[in-house]
Amino acid sequence: MTDETPGMYHDGHRELQDLFDGRRLADALEKSVAHKVFTREDAAFIEGAEFFFLATAFGESVDCSFKGGPPGFVRVTGPNALEWTDLDGNSMYRSLGNILKSPRVGLLFIEFGPSPRRLRVNGTCQMRDIEGSAKPVLRVEAEDIFPNCPRYIPDLSQGTASPYLPADGGIGPKPGWKAIDGLSEALPDNDPHRLD
Repeated sequence: MTDETPGMYHDGHRELQDLFDGRRLADALEKSVAHKVFTREDAAFIEGAEFFFLATAFGESVDCSFKGGPPGFVRVTGPNALEWTDLDGNSMYRSLGNILKSPRVGLLFIEFGPSPRRLRVNGTCQMRDIEGSAKPVLRVEAEDIFPNCPRYIPDLSQGTASPYLPADGGIGPKPGWKAIDGLSEALPDNDPHRLD
């Protein structure tokens, strides 16, 4: 993929990838992990979630909100679409106000257990049922869906830190994804796990 074709990275991402020798890995991750349509596993994870984090921005207003509810409060409603009903809040409308002005959003689903998981969903959001309703429905059309390395997520069920945190020498255990064909060869030259 070139800088001129649409994708996950803009020139700011590319500048830092080049500075830190990360372009090969970024391209390999986009090619092998990122997708445009929810998998069955994605849908099950999303619909089983009791919360997610929602990032929005418009001009100088940037916001990251916690959104919670019972499992199933977020529904996958199409190949690349999901919806949830916004619950009663504090009447600041920071997230929804940003969405009203700029529909670009980022969602982060995360599981803090013995088998941690993260899933990012980036796309555009539309609000429905906002006239005369205290509970607008939000619909996100995903443009980029990708799992994210969960290695630093603590196990909150046991109250333990991630086993991947760097030791005194500054290097933690090698995560499994760094050994996957296509990714292991793309690791930056200075990655301490590149040759082990």
